[in-house]
Amino acid sequence: MIGLGILKGMAVTARNFVGSYFEKDRLITVQYPEERSPLPENYRNFPFLPYDGDDPEAGLRCVACKICEKECPPQCIYIIKSEDKKPDYMGKPQFYPAVFDIDISVCMSCQICVEVCPFEAIKMDKVYELSRRERFDALLLRKGELSKSNIYYHSICPTEAAEVDAKLAEAAAKKKPAPPASPAAVAAAPPATA
Repeated sequence: MIGLGILKGMAVTARNFVGSYFEKDRLITVQYPEERSPLPENYRNFPFLPYDGDDPEAGLRCVACKICEKECPPQCIYIIKSEDKKPDYMGKPQFYPAVFDIDISVCMSCQICVEVCPFEAIKMDKVYELSRRERFDALLLRKGELSKSNIYYHSICPTEAAEVDAKLAEAAAKKKPAPPASPAAVAAAPPATA
């Protein structure tokens, strides 16, 4: 029958229109900005860099591999690798980003940078009030502004953060070197035969 799709669409529209006056959960209006609706855990907006410990510079998980910079569709991530190395969360000397900038005026919140990062060094934030009067420099977030503690990450995404911490702890335990053998154990070991 011709026009059946239009009639079904109009029925859905009418049901939503009438329901908005009588369904209790739809009658509530949030008085923004005084009241805010809670955001779901899987909500995402712009990336941030979680760090472990108290020092954002020393605890940053990023090793400046530049995978996120290469995979970013709008090319809004800019990284310059450091000349020297510092110990990472496992104590292994690693490069770190001397510069890590994200232009949020270009970022489309696609989360590809989070998915490709092998070090769990970039995550999506829930902060959405980032409008500025200036056009250019105010919307370029630098490493200091992007760095947020792991405690903050646990507060916005508790389930995901717990999984990430467990995964990092497991990786650190696997890569931890075996304790050196004592001289008595070496002497008691049977000689190797060729």
